[in-house]
Amino acid sequence: MNVFSRLRHMNILLIDDDEWIRESLKLFFEAEDCHILALETAEEGLEVLHCQDYDIIITDYKLPGMDGVAFLKQIQNSHPNAIKILITAYKSEAVVNEAKKVGVQHLIAKPFTSETIEASLTRLTANH
Repeated sequence: MNVFSRLRHMNILLIDDDEWIRESLKLFFEAEDCHILALETAEEGLEVLHCQDYDIIITDYKLPGMDGVAFLKQIQNSHPNAIKILITAYKSEAVVNEAKKVGVQHLIAKPFTSETIEASLTRLTANH
């Protein structure tokens, strides 16, 4: 079974303020018939997560307002089973340690490709 066969049965939440990244990933997942909601801010993500659960949460680190790690910390207890991926151009030891504390299973460094996301999700969804 390929990764997209698994992902078609999952809900994906993407948060990134970069419109190009957000729209590119949205098109990438939709082309494979995956359910994805792409948002610009962590605050929008918090609103959505009050109403719906997501199996996979992919967020950028640097966002306007609340950053990605603060967002993941806020949802840590309410969404403990979601697969969490952090995208960042700021992959310092401090960011890596912060990310681990809030349950991030994979950190993807910018710049990245769709193949990077696919490989990460292949590994992270193998047991789902």
